Amino acid sequence: MWRRLLSVVGTPDTAGLSKPVRRAIAEREQESEVLVGYLQLFLVGMFAVLYAIAPAPAAATMFMPVPYALLVYTLLTLGRVYWAQRARIPDWALYLSILLDMGLLMLLIWSFHLQYDQPAAFYLKAPTLLYAFFFIALRALRMEPRFVIAAGGAAAAGWALMIAYVVVAEPTVVTRDYVEYLTSNAILMGAEFDKIISILVVTAILALAIARGRELLIRAFAQEAATRNLSRFFDPTVAKGITQTDRPIAPGEGVVREAAILNVDIRGFSKLAAEMTPAEIMELLSAYQARVVPLITAHGGVIDKFLGDGIMATFGAAAPSATYSADAVNAADDIIREMDAWLSSREALGAAPLSINIGIASGRVVFGAVGDQSRLEYTVIGDPVNLSAKIEKHNKVEGVRALCTKSCMAQAVAQGYVAPAELEMRSNVRIEGLQQPVDLVVLAA
Repeated sequence: MWRRLLSVVGTPDTAGLSKPVRRAIAEREQESEVLVGYLQLFLVGMFAVLYAIAPAPAAATMFMPVPYALLVYTLLTLGRVYWAQRARIPDWALYLSILLDMGLLMLLIWSFHLQYDQPAAFYLKAPTLLYAFFFIALRALRMEPRFVIAAGGAAAAGWALMIAYVVVAEPTVVTRDYVEYLTSNAILMGAEFDKIISILVVTAILALAIARGRELLIRAFAQEAATRNLSRFFDPTVAKGITQTDRPIAPGEGVVREAAILNVDIRGFSKLAAEMTPAEIMELLSAYQARVVPLITAHGGVIDKFLGDGIMATFGAAAPSATYSADAVNAADDIIREMDAWLSSREALGAAPLSINIGIASGRVVFGAVGDQSRLEYTVIGDPVNLSAKIEKHNKVEGVRALCTKSCMAQAVAQGYVAPAELEMRSNVRIEGLQQPVDLVVLAA
């Protein structure tokens, strides 16, 4: 209860939030302060235009405070905008700014009876009080109820002081006659208190709405941060499914999809790694994955797992796709081209030569969560998964770098794939671990 009260009238409780979330909220608040400043400049500009085009009453005296008030307010607002753009404005400065805003407005309204040479009660009739609601509403852009409450409280207190000044200076102008109140400079206390109550009620409703909205904003920031963090370990499509699910994810749940599976790894990596330091191994893997992963995701692929130097990706499993086979084969073509360029540059620098293997198969798979309640993992299960892995390893036997099943290639062509060159077919290929021969297509020799 105490924390909820603080969230409305005090400093927001963000202690339980992570540093990135708190930083994101602070950045948004600073942006809001800049926006508030620009909107205030717009308001003062609008007020200046209205004042300039309005004909001056014949009864007006030489005392004209409006231009001076507008000038002072413009200078203060420009200073606040400059401050907000360069650094975070401290809370004390914001509270002082609110007091100055309302103080200038009340001073301007108070001066009306001098400008028009009327009794003090005259200024209580001024519709300019409505501008107080503008200042209260502007504070809502910060999404912190305490500043809205401060603005509303300052407006209510300021108007109460204005009423008190009239009552003390001219106690005879107080009336109970509503007609006299509307047709003279007499004041009706009930009507003035209604203005104060309206300010306070609007402030309370707005503050409550902002408090509720701020809770949603914080949750949204936390959810966004969680999704970004998950996306570093999961594909964004999977991460979005995890964070936006409307019920707990249970092990054993899955969906049947038509998909293509792509496996790629570095040929002879184990032997190469034996001659390298751990730091050199990680640097090589990082450079390799930094080139391969973007090409896979660019074609709609989802990284299922990293297996040392091996990468397993799915197309059409995490989300349905009408071009899953074509996407997988196009990704393989791009990987071959990128690896050729990278490996050539490595050899030019005197680095050890490398080669990669790619295997692609397609068919019906099950995509879902496996594990138990304490540890879950999204993965794909099905014959194409096993077949793709075995085809990838079979590249060495065939003396090529990339293989695809004939059925997958037929699907890819039907889905719009256009081969960059004539492809070689190898029929009835015996692959270790498979009982039946497989028809293959060579993507890269």
